[in-house]
Amino acid sequence: MTDFDPEQFEDKYANYFPQLQKAYQQAFEVLNDRYDSELVHAIDQQVLNESEPFYDDDRGFYIELPEDPGDRLTAVIVDDEKFSAVLEEYVDQLETELHEIFGVER
Repeated sequence: MTDFDPEQFEDKYANYFPQLQKAYQQAFEVLNDRYDSELVHAIDQQVLNESEPFYDDDRGFYIELPEDPGDRLTAVIVDDEKFSAVLEEYVDQLETELHEIFGVER
């Protein structure tokens, strides 16, 4: 667990880059064990690579996705319903990992 300072999270890549990498890696591993690895990898590389983690006192950690995330996915063919479900679970897992790594209650 890392001491967390919300003000320092505004410059998250300078102050918390290793922790962010760890959260993304752990979320990837969890989802990769549950779903098709090609789909999880495609979401990771084509959607979440353009996502942005944020923190505020009311919401805790949350992830902003790029516009039209389904349109970004070109590496695999998947129906919209499955894509949405896996992406939603992936984002939820990522937010959980961030809360755990930084020791912030959800």
